Amino acid sequence: MSNTLKRYLLWFANEHLDFRIPEIKSIAKLYNITLQCTDFPSSNEPFWIVEIDGDDSVKKIAERSVLLRYAIDLWAVSSTKDKLDSYLRLLPKDIISPYTRPDTSFKIKVEIFGNSQTQREKVEKIESFSYLPLSGPVKLKNPDVSFQYIEFFALEQKQFPLKPEKYFFGRLVAEGQRDLISKLSLKKRKFIGNTTMDPQLSLIMANQGQIKEGDIVLDPFVGTGSLLIAAAQFGGYVLGADIDYLMVHGKSRPTRKQNRHKPRNDESIANNMEQYGLKDKYLDIVVADSSLPYWRPGMIFDVIVTDPPYGIREAMERVGCTRPDKFISEEHVKTHIPSKVQYNMSQLLADLLKFAAKHLRTGGKLVTWIPIIRFEYSEHLLPQHECLKLEANSEQVLSTTSSRRLLTYTKITE
Repeated sequence: MSNTLKRYLLWFANEHLDFRIPEIKSIAKLYNITLQCTDFPSSNEPFWIVEIDGDDSVKKIAERSVLLRYAIDLWAVSSTKDKLDSYLRLLPKDIISPYTRPDTSFKIKVEIFGNSQTQREKVEKIESFSYLPLSGPVKLKNPDVSFQYIEFFALEQKQFPLKPEKYFFGRLVAEGQRDLISKLSLKKRKFIGNTTMDPQLSLIMANQGQIKEGDIVLDPFVGTGSLLIAAAQFGGYVLGADIDYLMVHGKSRPTRKQNRHKPRNDESIANNMEQYGLKDKYLDIVVADSSLPYWRPGMIFDVIVTDPPYGIREAMERVGCTRPDKFISEEHVKTHIPSKVQYNMSQLLADLLKFAAKHLRTGGKLVTWIPIIRFEYSEHLLPQHECLKLEANSEQVLSTTSSRRLLTYTKITE
């Protein structure tokens, strides 16, 4: 381990496993935090052991991450409990002494992953650490310091493990932002649609886009604006565009069955932003075709986050006409709604990358989803542009044959 870095255990929620490392790395880059590791977690491990320069940096990461449950200052890790106890008994005094004062309250929490425990077993495990020189009072709520003991049972070949594969012990440093997921829950949101992005994935996208206070953020396929809410939550000023006039103006068919015969005056992206206290971050939404240049050439964004339509629940369309000789009389121009034609996915993605290369600042991020047929997938088939570098590529499995991938690009040159 580096002399200037400390070892920490990052413990994640056991979901969206492929997104854990890209999210943490993106947050570390956002705050210029040095993060090192020797091993990456396997798909069945909800933890990652890393080296970071101190508690303050860990807290900064935890203040943004929605996949992180908590981070601990890792004092010992072992394959057996006896070895773990031996390591803890040999801890240098400068590590443990700040927490052994008589006026420092504490508690020890026990977590068993991949198994269960009774309350009696939990107490016995806590009492097994009685050799630690903790002289302060036990305080179960809001103690001065919390210690975390973890037993990790690895599930292999669908067999129930007989004993833990790893044991961990350390000091709790910070907890992640899991509460944001319930705060932005779609169940209570005023305006949603068939393809409204899950709040957790929206927040992950905002983190991978490294959105910070004051950034100008665009979603060119805005829909009901779920990605804009996550972007605004982290301080971005948000803009959106969509070709669907009815969706943008909250006049499409209601998604909630019980609301289909009720007035819909409050269903809009602006009202969603107001619902979460983010109205000051809302710039505007425009009805526009993403395949056509609708921004002035000098318009520059810090981040573009988007989920283009896949042609399944939302149509893939652009402005066009199957009758090129069709003429619109002057008296009908003001009220004319342009017709639409099919928009090929490969062309849509090519246009999106071209748009990002033109309108992102150097160093800016494009974060976008693309649909994938799993047995046809190859990384060299992913959309590319000479001005954009692919930084992250994570898969969300939808079925045995299909998935979608979250791609994060950085603009590296003009």
